[in-house]
This record gives sequence, C-alpha cells and structure tokens, in this order.
Amino acid sequence: MAIQSKYTNEQVEALITELLAVLTKHQAPTDLSLMALGNCVTHLLENKVPAESRKVVAEQFAKVLAQTVAK
Repeated sequence: MAIQSKYTNEQVEALITELLAVLTKHQAPTDLSLMALGNCVTHLLENKVPAESRKVVAEQFAKVLAQTVAK
C-alpha cells in the first residue's frame, strides 16, 4: 500500500528545487552537500521532534533513505 502524504507533490518539489538551487549557488560538491543536508536533518530532529521520539524518527528516516537508493 502506498503511503499517503499530507503534502502535495508541488510543495515537495518546490522545496527540493530551492534546496538544490542553494547547493548549486555555492557550488557545493556532493560530500559537502550531504554533510550540510545531514546537519539540517540533525537540526530538525533535535529542535522539532520530541526527545522521546527522535531515535525512532531518525531510524525510520535512515531506513527510507536506504530503500530509495537501493532501487
């Protein structure tokens, strides 16, 4: 069963486009881009997710990320 998102494809694509534009503007190589995005994920987890849920959310995020690149 497909997961239903509460966000539209347009909302997601707009954010992705802007994030990639910033990385392009700074001519960030792949490793720097991944470090920066990883630090953003950590920041969001630490500041937007309750402490008792962080580990589970981080594990779910990592699992989905691994699944998307394994295709």
